[in-house]
Amino acid sequence: MERQYLCIDLKSFFASVECVERGLDPMTTNLVVADPERCETTICLAVSPSMKRLGVKNRCRVFEIPKHIEYIKAEPRMQYYINYSAEIYGVYLKYVSKDDIHVYSIDEAFLDVTEYLPLYKMTARELGEKIRQDILETVGIPAACGIGTNLYLAKIALDITAKHSPNFLGELDEKKYRETLWDHKPITDFWRIGRGIAARLESRGLYCMRDIANCREQILYDLLGVDAEILIDHAWGREPTTIADIKAYKGQNHSVSSGQVLSRNYSFDEGSIIIREMAEQLSLELFDMELVSHSLTLCLSFGDKSMPMARGTQRFMSPTSSSEQIMGSALSVYERIMPKNAYIRKVNITLNQVVEELPLQFNLFADTEKLKREKKQMQAVIGIKKKFGKNAILRGTDLKSAATARERNRQIGGHKSGEKG
Repeated sequence: MERQYLCIDLKSFFASVECVERGLDPMTTNLVVADPERCETTICLAVSPSMKRLGVKNRCRVFEIPKHIEYIKAEPRMQYYINYSAEIYGVYLKYVSKDDIHVYSIDEAFLDVTEYLPLYKMTARELGEKIRQDILETVGIPAACGIGTNLYLAKIALDITAKHSPNFLGELDEKKYRETLWDHKPITDFWRIGRGIAARLESRGLYCMRDIANCREQILYDLLGVDAEILIDHAWGREPTTIADIKAYKGQNHSVSSGQVLSRNYSFDEGSIIIREMAEQLSLELFDMELVSHSLTLCLSFGDKSMPMARGTQRFMSPTSSSEQIMGSALSVYERIMPKNAYIRKVNITLNQVVEELPLQFNLFADTEKLKREKKQMQAVIGIKKKFGKNAILRGTDLKSAATARERNRQIGGHKSGEKG
């Protein structure tokens, strides 16, 4: 029996949430989600469907919106979007088990409905429409649904067919895919094909999926390496990976990272404040998850774009989540790779080879009593932050004008959470 997948996308999700919160129709209201405190070059996180119909592109910059269009500018509220997404996930659970749901992003999910269709006595299309209507009635958010016999076809049915269909539904199997989309252009409309890959394909006269399907495979391997294997399968509408495969996958190496683009160029001394803040926050996250890291990598990008990115790594004497050790290592790497007269604009810190913490091991190089005291202190800090908010306890340096921790603590994914404190 062929499997049946749904790929459900919440239309202009952030903008739709803001419309619903204001009692407005997401399909007819002109609204953009963008921080009004930032300048005209800031990127719009979302634009409503009616704005798209007027030619305004998603993820455009504010100054690119034509002056004659009247619209509402909504400040980002990431926690609201997370709450709505969680409620919509609850709608999915009314129809299928969590084992048959793969959340692809905050506004998109795959559902394997194969085993449920006989139970509900429905086709995949009927079930997709029922779930779509349930989302609209439950939270007021419009959704589009792609239906396919594999994950790839469900995604393409969503991206190319459903999003441009009057009923926001699209359906594909391998045969229909080849009949209707083999000659579709531009090729960048297809999942996983960006402008860079498209340019490489076009250099060999490959402009559509038919061209790729009929191309000698060695040419594709020469162009794309091992990734050619995926593209060849997709050109024919094939995708062997299932949701069960995704759920069962476990990566060998894990890392935890934090990055930020600074609002202006930071001097050497100002940068050290940022490094300390970010390193401490990462260590607390690691400690709370009962994980430890083997090493730390720091990457810096400079205000002077002609300067190459600086990168440095330091290995810990033993796997750790200690704030003192992680901050010390981060500052040590920073002092080593940061020119004293330069200015930084971007910072990224990564804790590498993250693994589960083992019981405290006594060794000749560690002050175990000091480690125990620090663990208790970190536990207390995390407890206070969870109960009273991330800004309930701060270091003195977090109050300096160059510090960003207080503002970042009010953000989710680099954008305002919508919550106070």
